[in-house]
Amino acid sequence: MQEIIIVAAAATLGNLLIGWDSSTIAGGMGYIKREFKLDPTVEGMIVSTSFFTGTIVTIFSGKVSDMIGRRPMLIGSSIMFFLSGLAMLWAPNVAFIVFSRLLDGIGIALAVTITPVYISEIAPPEIRGLLNTLPQFSCSLGMFLAYIWMFSMSLLESPSWRAMLGVVSIPSVAYFFLVVFFLPESPPWLVSKSRISEARKVLQRIRGQEDVSGELALLAEGMNPGGESTIIEEYIITPAGSTEQISNMESAKDYIKLYGPNQGVSMIAHPISSVHGGGSILALSRQGSVAGQATAGLKDPIVNLFGSMHESDHHHHHHDLAAQSIDQGSFGTHHDNLQAPLLSRQGSSVVDRSRFYKRSSSIKGSNGNLAAQGETATKATNIGGGWQLAYKAVDGKKEGGFQRLYLHADPSIGAGSQHGSFVGNSGTDLQLALERGESFQAAALVSQSVLALNKDNTIKPEAVANKGSGWGALLEPGVKRALIVGIGLQALQQAAGINGFLYYAPQILEEAGVGALLSSFGITETSASLLVNVIITFSMLPCIALSMKLMDIAGRRALLLNTIPILIVSLSVLVLRDSFPMSSIVNAAVTATCVIVYESIFCMGFGVIPNIICAEIFPTSVRGICISICALTFWISTLIVTSSFPFLLHQIGLTGVFSLFVCGCIIAWVFVYTKVPETKGMPLEVIIEFFAIGAKPGADPATMAS
Repeated sequence: MQEIIIVAAAATLGNLLIGWDSSTIAGGMGYIKREFKLDPTVEGMIVSTSFFTGTIVTIFSGKVSDMIGRRPMLIGSSIMFFLSGLAMLWAPNVAFIVFSRLLDGIGIALAVTITPVYISEIAPPEIRGLLNTLPQFSCSLGMFLAYIWMFSMSLLESPSWRAMLGVVSIPSVAYFFLVVFFLPESPPWLVSKSRISEARKVLQRIRGQEDVSGELALLAEGMNPGGESTIIEEYIITPAGSTEQISNMESAKDYIKLYGPNQGVSMIAHPISSVHGGGSILALSRQGSVAGQATAGLKDPIVNLFGSMHESDHHHHHHDLAAQSIDQGSFGTHHDNLQAPLLSRQGSSVVDRSRFYKRSSSIKGSNGNLAAQGETATKATNIGGGWQLAYKAVDGKKEGGFQRLYLHADPSIGAGSQHGSFVGNSGTDLQLALERGESFQAAALVSQSVLALNKDNTIKPEAVANKGSGWGALLEPGVKRALIVGIGLQALQQAAGINGFLYYAPQILEEAGVGALLSSFGITETSASLLVNVIITFSMLPCIALSMKLMDIAGRRALLLNTIPILIVSLSVLVLRDSFPMSSIVNAAVTATCVIVYESIFCMGFGVIPNIICAEIFPTSVRGICISICALTFWISTLIVTSSFPFLLHQIGLTGVFSLFVCGCIIAWVFVYTKVPETKGMPLEVIIEFFAIGAKPGADPATMAS
């Protein structure tokens, strides 16, 4: 993983520059205002120029990145930051300052829009959340370093705001050379342009392995989501053994050969049941409790669908008991409760599964591993999160083309295993089970493949049909539902008030008397305000580090649901503090504490997760366009909050403004609970399929399970 971590960290240097910019302009505006004797209108124009520019650039950046690639956009971002710093360093008048902010806005927009997409597309599912938290960590680190720089400069006799703001040119040079000479192009984008050989080289570099045919096939499949044509099937999976032995079995006609990319026959599947993509397709969830059944109806069907997938984690401790029940042939009520959450009661026929496991076990032969008997080696294509990619011939005939299968084993059932439970979420244990010749129960998302067949009966990812790459693809049900999630998260992130805090934190703290309190230590009120911001931004870093640790363990949804209430409490204290008599020192301490807690916890959850989720839920063919729409929502919402904050502060005071932010946080929590699914550890292509399936009418597992 070392190479991919270094690449992702290098890509986030642009976010460090964003954090630096937001802090330096907030701290430097006071000096600029005094030198040029600015009125509030001109001051607001300087601050908001980058927002206006960013809004316009965002409209086109996603579509352009789909056309020319992610890497050129990052190169453009680094150039804009460099030119902006030079212009600010030399700026003789207000017009040059505005011009510098315009260039700066272009750089910010490109970095904010493209970096999460780039990292999501190069990251393996198991650490995608961690790597996509790096941009937030880099941004907060940039803010911290910038405030240290500003504080140090403020202690000088004649602080230079040009040096404060212009020094950004130095790290932007490093950013430029890293992107040009070190960062590779995104493999999914290369595959979307049929540049397969280049994509293979990039994958071999960042994965550290020669055989990347499976991931290439997966990326090609991601160009053409199944959508409404997807069905769900249930199988007993057995590693490929002797085809002669299989043909001699009484039920050989019931078995399906599954192919791995460039592997030939890799698995044998016995279908148990099939649930078609109609109105009742997603009666998929085993709700774990009465409370779960009662609350599931409040959530979007897609939330319930993703939740049913992750619910299998809670059954993991039942592995041994489930395997023991299988060995004893007991498939009663208890076994039903442990069944794969991806499968429905209605869709799973009542069958004696034990006989399938026994037949599958007989395929192995006397030595337990027929791969040693000269047959095709047993290989599954692990695509992350416990998912496997395989193919089957349509109607059993290769001439009819292939269907792709995204397989996910039931972690509660180790079918026919004599080694106890073996199916884990990472897919590693499942791979070992296949190599040992063991069978397992699995569910599969089945749809038409875009791939072709080689002459040696292996599958090649050369025939890539990029389906729905235009604006019309935005009308597909899965994409529309994903846009609701992305736009909602971006708008409510700003409704929670973060940019009001970031850009006006010095003013908030000054009104609370924090600057006056610290000035008693012999520093100016301006320096005292900057020192408080050094403390605030420093406190963000360990919280973001904790978020990085939890992002792929607890998950995105869980972090949001648990951190937003802390934001509500912090804001509520700021609202209610005037209701209680307290000294100026206590008031200053309470305000500073609430601001620190709010900004730190915000960065841990709401600050980073919207961008992560937005980079995960859209099809590759329209990912750039959709990200642009979500980013445009971010910029417009930011513009509304930052432009209205001074007016609201004057009209209703800090208490009134914080009350509005409390309402925004409450609405955000309800939205996350009802609309935002959990995407941790799932391959991007599987996430896209889930959105496409879950957007269908009648696709609520909570209602269908009853």
